[in-house]
Amino acid sequence: MNNLKRASFAFAASLCLISSLSVADDDVPDLLERINDEHARNVVDLWTYNDIASAREEAREQNKPIFVTFRCVPCRDCAGFDAEVAQGSEVIAEFAREHFVPVRQVEMKTVDLDQFQFDYDLNWAAMFINADGTVYARYGTQSEEGAEAYNSIAGLKKTMERVLELHENYPENRDMLIGKRGPQKKTRSALQLPGMDRAATLEGLTTRKNCIHCHMIHDAENRAAQRSGTFTHDTLWRYPLPQNIGLSIVRDDGRQIEAIAEGTPAADSGLFVGEEIAAVNGQAIVSIADIQFVLHHLPNDDVTLTVTGTRSGDHQLSLKKGWKKTDPSWRGSLYSVSPILRSWAPPAEESVRAQLNIPEDEGLLEVKYINGTTPGGKAVKRSGIRVGDFIVAMDGQPVPLTTQAWQLALKLNYRVGETVPLTVLRNGKRIDVEVELVE
Repeated sequence: MNNLKRASFAFAASLCLISSLSVADDDVPDLLERINDEHARNVVDLWTYNDIASAREEAREQNKPIFVTFRCVPCRDCAGFDAEVAQGSEVIAEFAREHFVPVRQVEMKTVDLDQFQFDYDLNWAAMFINADGTVYARYGTQSEEGAEAYNSIAGLKKTMERVLELHENYPENRDMLIGKRGPQKKTRSALQLPGMDRAATLEGLTTRKNCIHCHMIHDAENRAAQRSGTFTHDTLWRYPLPQNIGLSIVRDDGRQIEAIAEGTPAADSGLFVGEEIAAVNGQAIVSIADIQFVLHHLPNDDVTLTVTGTRSGDHQLSLKKGWKKTDPSWRGSLYSVSPILRSWAPPAEESVRAQLNIPEDEGLLEVKYINGTTPGGKAVKRSGIRVGDFIVAMDGQPVPLTTQAWQLALKLNYRVGETVPLTVLRNGKRIDVEVELVE
């Protein structure tokens, strides 16, 4: 058996193993109804619904690449883009129908995490693979700018066109694709992840309230690392953007250089604005997400990166310790990182801010809910904080403007076992409290 056939056999076996975990109860119409997947209701003829294994068989028979979209149906973020891809864009529908085997994956229970490695904090993501398991590309990028700031129909179409080029040249181009699958995972099922709390419940029937969201995989990784004592803040800098090395990429293109920032590793590299990035560390680049995948697997330390321009060739970029640090406040999995206060305090309305005379550049977070059944929530209540209070300062400094930014500041600067000094406004009076961080 040659290497290619052996890889195909291994991939088929792994998919059969993973898909047998809980797919029996998930026949297409029943699952669609249970999770109320409105975006797929009228286009089931286009998408293979939540069944990667059968899509693989079809792709092998038709010699087509597989186009898998991952969508967390209950999540609001990326709902607009998901609707466009699933049923709104005739451009994508026609192109996908003709050239791909399209799959709509709406839960992560049955997904092989070794095969499908991507940024699980995304609310919409796509991967393109060969029937033998070779990964062609990823698409889907998110940042503090918003859930859909990087995604577009034009950008997705460009990625799909490039995937077809890779597919047509496969397996001759295998050397540039072999690293795109990612390092082998010890645990291949989300249900079996050490930090996946409530796994026994989640293993039951898939519904909107009993599914594994993509971000829950990062949650499980966070918990496992914290419980084993191996967690560091470097874990937070997942999938850094090309801007971290000084490159801004045209978002609707995915690999054309739009700008090079001064004083960054890319500034003196020899790369130039207007050319495209063909490869990073030898991996073929199709999209911004592809660049992020390479950067994600590098250490947050002194390291050399090879970027290949389509016109200027190879360039060595020297990255310095700490280069991966970015703003992860938008990430859903940030909540699972300790310390956790088990309370909800969104920004107050502007009318309230004006009434309390709070400057525009200072945060005003209104305590809307405290989970008094948990250790963290009980500690908040013991401190004297009440629902209806306004949090205005942490350790004497104004809190950030958003809940997410405040949570990030808390997690970066404090640890379980410490206390955090907070200042709240109640009936127009400032009250200083100390919250014990217990979880």
